[in-house]
Amino acid sequence: MKQEHDDSLLIEGRNEVIEAFRSGRTIDRVYILDGSHDGKLDTIRREAKKAGVRIDYLERKRLDDLSTAGNHQGVIAKTAAYTYASVEDILDGARKKDEEPFIFVLDGIEDPHNLGAMIRTADLAGAHGVIIPKDRAVRLTATVAKSSAGALNYVPVAKVTNLSRTIDELKEKGIWFAGADMDGELMYDCNLKGSIGLVIGAEGKGLSRLVRDKCDYIVRIPTKGNIDSLNASVACGVLAFEIVRQRGR
Repeated sequence: MKQEHDDSLLIEGRNEVIEAFRSGRTIDRVYILDGSHDGKLDTIRREAKKAGVRIDYLERKRLDDLSTAGNHQGVIAKTAAYTYASVEDILDGARKKDEEPFIFVLDGIEDPHNLGAMIRTADLAGAHGVIIPKDRAVRLTATVAKSSAGALNYVPVAKVTNLSRTIDELKEKGIWFAGADMDGELMYDCNLKGSIGLVIGAEGKGLSRLVRDKCDYIVRIPTKGNIDSLNASVACGVLAFEIVRQRGR
């Protein structure tokens, strides 16, 4: 998603635009590559017509100039700027589903592809939201939106000033925190049920000391081979679905 000067943003890609319509996001305008036709673009045209959204047909160069993700697939939608959720919004979402909170806490993720992949994992794992720090971390961009494969339309993302303080506040509400680190306890031996926050550290750096110290326990993924760690988004996915497995039992 691209933050524009008029406080709007752009959603790029066919599946992403379809998901934006279907999730109920307010779309102001759709730009489609002039002369292009296929099933998904026809779906977008139908959704736009149903919602009363104007479609502009542009030459490739103009569409390329609008794009920041670099893979618009012939369609870009302009919508109101993304509004970050609050932490309380995430907890309210869990309450409305009558579920114990399951939250991703991302400590300094800098790669937009990783953030998008983690938001996608959060949606598929049934997590109630994602918390990211305000500083020293990637924000919501066109690349994040595209990498999330539309999940950004469904997963609330909260941006906080201080992750450590936020963890303390959530602990007071009965949430336990499991931090991912290769020096931790094997994930199968940890109790990952109940109200839980999964804490993932930055690429190549891992958990910051302050955030690590706030975690109730440190968990690791069993690995074999010669390199020392998994990609951050892959580790997030493995641990998230171990939590799903345990909560499902």
